[in-house]
Amino acid sequence: MISGRAVSQSATLARLGFADPPRAGQLLADPALAGLVDPFDDVFRDGLPDALGVVADPDLALLSLVRLMESLRASEPRRRDEESGAATEVTGLVAALRHPGAARDRLLAVLGASSALGDHLVAHPEHWRSVAEARPRTPEQRVEELVAAVRETGGRTPYDALRIGYRRQLLGIAALDLTTDDPPAALPEAAAALADLAEAALEAALQIARDHVGDDADLCDFAVIGMGKTGGRELNYVSDVDVIFVAEPREGVDEPRALAAGTALATHLMRACSTSTGEGTLWPVDAALRPEGKNGPLVRTVESHRTYYERWAKTWEFQALLKARPVAGDRALGEAYLEAVRPMVWQAASRENFVEDVQAMRRRVEQHVPAAEADRQLKLGPGGLRDVEFSVQLLQLVHGRADASLRSGTTLEALDALARGGYVGRDDAATLDDAYRLLRTLEHRIQLFRLRRTHLMPTAEADLRRLGRALGHRSDAAKAVAAQRQQEAREVRRIHERLFYRPLLAAVARLSTSDARLGPEAARERLAALGFRDPAGAIRHLEALTAGVSRRAAIQRTLLPVMLAWFADEADPDGGLLAFRKVSEELGSTHWYLRLLRDEGSAAERLAHTLARSRYAADLLVGAPESVAMLGDPGGLTPLPRADLVKRMTAAAGRQEDPDRAVRAARSLRRQELFRIAVADLTGELDLQQVGTALTDLTAALLETALTVAVRVVEERHGPAATRLLVVGMGRLGGGEVGYGSDADVLFVHDPVDGADDKAAQEQALETVQELRRLLGAAGPDPALGLDADLRPEGKNGPLVRSLASYRAYYARWSLTWESQALLRATPIAGDVELGERFLELVDPLRWPDDGLTPDQVREIRRLKARMEAERLPRGADPKSHFKLGRGGLSDVEWTVQLIQMQHAHEVEGLRTTSTLGALGAAVAAGHLDPEQGEALRASWTLASRLRNAAVLFRGKPADSVPSDLRVADGVSRILGGEPGSGADLAGAYRRVARHARAVTESNFYGSR
Repeated sequence: MISGRAVSQSATLARLGFADPPRAGQLLADPALAGLVDPFDDVFRDGLPDALGVVADPDLALLSLVRLMESLRASEPRRRDEESGAATEVTGLVAALRHPGAARDRLLAVLGASSALGDHLVAHPEHWRSVAEARPRTPEQRVEELVAAVRETGGRTPYDALRIGYRRQLLGIAALDLTTDDPPAALPEAAAALADLAEAALEAALQIARDHVGDDADLCDFAVIGMGKTGGRELNYVSDVDVIFVAEPREGVDEPRALAAGTALATHLMRACSTSTGEGTLWPVDAALRPEGKNGPLVRTVESHRTYYERWAKTWEFQALLKARPVAGDRALGEAYLEAVRPMVWQAASRENFVEDVQAMRRRVEQHVPAAEADRQLKLGPGGLRDVEFSVQLLQLVHGRADASLRSGTTLEALDALARGGYVGRDDAATLDDAYRLLRTLEHRIQLFRLRRTHLMPTAEADLRRLGRALGHRSDAAKAVAAQRQQEAREVRRIHERLFYRPLLAAVARLSTSDARLGPEAARERLAALGFRDPAGAIRHLEALTAGVSRRAAIQRTLLPVMLAWFADEADPDGGLLAFRKVSEELGSTHWYLRLLRDEGSAAERLAHTLARSRYAADLLVGAPESVAMLGDPGGLTPLPRADLVKRMTAAAGRQEDPDRAVRAARSLRRQELFRIAVADLTGELDLQQVGTALTDLTAALLETALTVAVRVVEERHGPAATRLLVVGMGRLGGGEVGYGSDADVLFVHDPVDGADDKAAQEQALETVQELRRLLGAAGPDPALGLDADLRPEGKNGPLVRSLASYRAYYARWSLTWESQALLRATPIAGDVELGERFLELVDPLRWPDDGLTPDQVREIRRLKARMEAERLPRGADPKSHFKLGRGGLSDVEWTVQLIQMQHAHEVEGLRTTSTLGALGAAVAAGHLDPEQGEALRASWTLASRLRNAAVLFRGKPADSVPSDLRVADGVSRILGGEPGSGADLAGAYRRVARHARAVTESNFYGSR
């Protein structure tokens, strides 16, 4: 029968964290702990069970403690004989364990975290003091102690003495590491101590090697270069120790003999560390990072290393050298080695395809991770340590050429330097720092348990529980640590993919070292060579952007060398740099702007090309600099649908009571959307038709919003509306073919509500239209939107707005043929939807007459076109190159197509469209134009439209003809995809296309065939 006392003990022990309380109770009563554990009911005031409950694995700690006490008691009689009866070890350990304090905490923490170190203490119980009295040691102290151990072996072999001395120091490192309040925070100190201990072991092993080699050891100077985590002073508890060996002949010794002696030293050193003895082994010494790898000589001279790296080294070898550090042997020789190879390390990023090679190597590493292990890999898997290390190292190698502060071989130090220099965002750096510390701490605790090299998260519940408790989790420790690791891995992967694959890296890497530094002395020549017309002005902009020690200036110093090359790729680099300065001065103090350019995809490159390619886009961005954010959004250059635009503009306007502010708010959104469309156009993401649709939707949305505001204003003055209003798009607006420089051709229609007085309704409609024009005509943040109502009945002499009944009466009695032709592209744009449908019912028979056109009507259209060519072409304009009114220009194409529409739309449904190109395609399909003629018209209309748009984009204002200024022509041509210098051929190319279109117009419109 189980006593109530036993049940109480088990419950208490379970609450303290023991997985097997009954067994723990038995062990606490074991005679080996005599004098250490009081009766159970009295031990809870700072007693042993409470102290055990704090460690990672209380059961393991208790079992190991019993074994340690047994071992120490068993060795006590021998020690009494050796020490003249002084039984100090058992009494000293009991005293350390009976009272709270650092000694007890350290002993129990080590016993509860590592079965391997517990086994070592059982085998060498006198080493308990190395745990209890652990203290930080300098690298020199560690070397001195281990070298002394292999010289004064106490009857052991030097190999065994090295291993015992190494583990004695390892106990002290683990004791301090396991009892820190915040293990991830203390990780760098533990990792550095482990690297220092490895360095001391290498030095001691070299002493053993010298003893083996004998007099030949004096034939050369010999140095060991630490690589990897050893070189970076960030070593694991269990890891290969990567090294490179270098030797130089001493005076009077020929090189082959010296290298043979060096090879013997290296071989015996590796054996001293790697050979398994009765005391186990330390770790493998891996020299595979040497030139030519395992196939190359184990030892080389400094000059041999230099020659190899200059001629044959691969990209990854320079990346490996980043952490190189002398760790044993002749330190002067080690420093000479570093002086020879370090300059090449910091030039490696200039190698062709350097960034791409490093990225490819990371992908290969991932591909070799077994699929079953990928989610458990702390080191090599997605979101693992390699993601952090590769990201940091790539950024170091690319930017470290010009910034010596980045040249640390220690990951966390380098990451901090990258953050301070502005190369990595502070939030990203903090996230990577936290994740790296956690992942390395997990790795340490996993390896420490059995002192085995592994980088895999455990799967057994007991192992996960011990790991979670080691990191401070007490409730559901196994689940908590697994979730913590997964969360950190996701964050690491997210940041790694952005940093490691950011396009800016490859661009910076392609710069020469002098370009990357952007030195002011050479800047003028550099700028002139790049094509800046005003190098002195450009230098002033650069100085304004990069002066000072602020984080903003540091990031700009990283961005600008690359962006200058991107500006220079375009026709107006000076304008691009000036606009960039204006935007940066406006946004530079915001937390996201420079981070966006540095980190997010190709945002910086897009921005540079946009600003130097388009004055129009640059002006839009200077007026609304926050629009630059869309360059970093994966879907940021997709134009918004009309419904979304109306919704956003209406909401923005609705938040303002003042009508002028309401429309300005809507116009601010229009400005941002114009920038979006312009950039998408400049980057080739939109074709001409898509640009026309996007600009049409944007114009329609603004008209809809402004009309709503105007109606509200008039209603506030006069009460409820007496009439419904409609805005009808004409010309390019109605055809969905709006360009950047297009006015909005419109008709205004109203329809009195039931019972309203016609005169009052007309007056209210006119007042509303006038208010609409006033609101849109006011100075605003966006390019002006001119409302042109000259296509209304009676033109400028007719009423600005008419009722639907008035339109019906006018068209029935007085409408001319040209007015019916103008209605071919009439489309309701804003206002009352039902009124729009009724208006179309009215005008469809006029624009698509049932019997086509009479001969007199055809002649009337031809006469009007001929008169327009003679009278409306501006004085001095070249009829061969004028986009709209010139021969073969837009007017020729549109009038030719429109004549066919009015003649045949009653019988060809495809011709009943407001789209010029849509009607042209239908005319060809119906046989009213042969395919060659249709293609000639399409090519001319498309090229003229694209040239008009490109001229606005480049100059910031409309142009009606091919530019005569070669610089402007070149800018326009390059927007259309032409090569630099192609502007000289632009006029000839357009005239050839227009000439073919003119021949079709003369044949089909004027009837010369």
